[in-house]
Amino acid sequence: MKKTDPNCLFCRIIRKEIPSDVVYEDDNILAFNDINPQAPIHILVIPKDHISGINEVEEADKDTICHILAIIRNIAQEKGLDKSGYRVVINSGRDAGQAVQHLHFHLLGGRALQWPPG
Repeated sequence: MKKTDPNCLFCRIIRKEIPSDVVYEDDNILAFNDINPQAPIHILVIPKDHISGINEVEEADKDTICHILAIIRNIAQEKGLDKSGYRVVINSGRDAGQAVQHLHFHLLGGRALQWPPG
């Protein structure tokens, strides 16, 4: 049984209550295009289990996190980002800009990204 939060925006997207432009989906992960992209390619990759953020990741989540990273790599390859480069971002907390309290990975690419990012 997946952990879920009835009020979480991303949980509602997982349950298909809110439409999204899905890039990838399996039993444990959903990846979809960000509705407010910060780069030509901006995909959010999330676990289907509700994990509020990186500080709540537990030992039991390690297979899901490793799977997410593999899927990010695969999506980056499919989009041709592996040749030019891409960035993966996890925001943690308000000061970092975490707007949705559900662990999510931003896959950004398709243009030169600046550093420092903030």
